[in-house]
Amino acid sequence: MVFCHRSSIARQWVEAARRLGLTLQPWDAAGEEPDDLLPMESGQGLLLSYQVAALHRQRLERALALQPVRGAWLAIADEVHHLGVDPLEPEATAWGHAFGSLSTGARLRLGLTGTPFRADNLGFCAARRVRVHDQDGPGERIIPDLCVEPRALIAAGDVRPLEFRFQDGWVEHGRQEDDPDSERSPLSAEQRESWRARNLRRAIRPGDRGGIALRLLLQARRRLERVRLEHPGAGGLVVARDIGHAGRLADLLTQEGDRVHLVHSLDPEAPNRLAAFQAGDADWLVSIDMCAEGFDAPRLRVVAYLTTVVTRTRFVQAITRAVRMDADRAAQEPIPRRPSYVFAPADPLLISHARGWTLSEPYVIRPRHQGLPATGSAGSPGGDQRLPLQALADDAGRILTVRGPELPWFGRRGA
Repeated sequence: MVFCHRSSIARQWVEAARRLGLTLQPWDAAGEEPDDLLPMESGQGLLLSYQVAALHRQRLERALALQPVRGAWLAIADEVHHLGVDPLEPEATAWGHAFGSLSTGARLRLGLTGTPFRADNLGFCAARRVRVHDQDGPGERIIPDLCVEPRALIAAGDVRPLEFRFQDGWVEHGRQEDDPDSERSPLSAEQRESWRARNLRRAIRPGDRGGIALRLLLQARRRLERVRLEHPGAGGLVVARDIGHAGRLADLLTQEGDRVHLVHSLDPEAPNRLAAFQAGDADWLVSIDMCAEGFDAPRLRVVAYLTTVVTRTRFVQAITRAVRMDADRAAQEPIPRRPSYVFAPADPLLISHARGWTLSEPYVIRPRHQGLPATGSAGSPGGDQRLPLQALADDAGRILTVRGPELPWFGRRGA
């Protein structure tokens, strides 16, 4: 039984299983309940979404109890970090409880994830915990049975390295440009959390006076054109904030002559557009969250990250869409592979995440009474918002670059 969180990912599982000579059958929750509801013959399996498993948990439990299973069977949880388990709030973590119950009879449970941590300080299914006590106090560390760090995959040629281009700039707040009292904040050096968040909201606006988003998008377009000189089928991904924002960014790319597919969860045609992009039907894919996790398109070589979501989980999931290889490209490129590129506003948190994306950091669950901030949250190192702004020099429009799998410290500005 294979469990996954999204229908587009389920289709990828069906295709991957077919290449191995296996048949995965999506379960039809609307169908009747015959005796052979769960096919468990050799070489066959059942495919369910986490949402369906949670909604029809009792029905599936009855079917599993009634149907004799010949031999051992395997339960697979794709992107297992979605399966948080909270005994105090079972409704809030229904996916995790459903998987735990339905996989009780499995001989083996396999949890797969590229981002083995959560932002809510919860553990997840199919994960062992070991008690630790470090400088932050007591906790439980999630211990994987197998962990492969991205930098090892880069060295082996299994994935591409990433190079980052962070678009810096001044952000104007609330007043006209010619007003001597206008409030200006440097994007990469702002330390006050509320101002950092305000800066990013303004920076991603495609029509804003500062032009940070527009400059970033044009830089990404030019880079994709250069990449296509050696990889003709390469494509790009834009991660947007919401549907309206995605539409404006898609319009800008279309005006430049690009073929663009816009996808979001409210569009019934989104799965078809995703499949068309994977097949090479468009230059750019503009999305909100449908392509940030599990989406497999090895032709992706450029990512423009233009959203206000700054958690490490979402950022790493989005940028690693561009590291995947296929057999054809692997046969044509030397090791290490040619890099893919990430363009993003020079937000301090995003820069920090970029520095460590090639490392697998341990996920430690802390006791709730400690009141520690959730993973991926930001503090407010700037302190009181009334303190005077410590600004950058006037060259704050530069691109900050990071190259290769070993990312340097961002203590000084550079291009």
